[in-house]
Amino acid sequence: MEKSESEVKAKLRSFVSSNFLLGKSASELGDDDSFLESGIVDSTGILEFVGFLQETWGIEVADEELLPENFDTVRNLTAFVLRKTP
Repeated sequence: MEKSESEVKAKLRSFVSSNFLLGKSASELGDDDSFLESGIVDSTGILEFVGFLQETWGIEVADEELLPENFDTVRNLTAFVLRKTP
């Protein structure tokens, strides 16, 4: 199943909004806003992302892939999902 960047980004934004923003709109979150620096996500939240990626796209995440370059922004997460899925 092919995924477009916009579809992946929309699913990720929805997940962030419902699990981390607690009533705030995902539209307030920029594609390059750091989840960690803004306090939206902590290390436990990263594990929630991993579970979401596994459930939604069947992505297995190796320990060495648990880096801010992959998980710290909507843009980074979208690129990671697109790289890891056919």
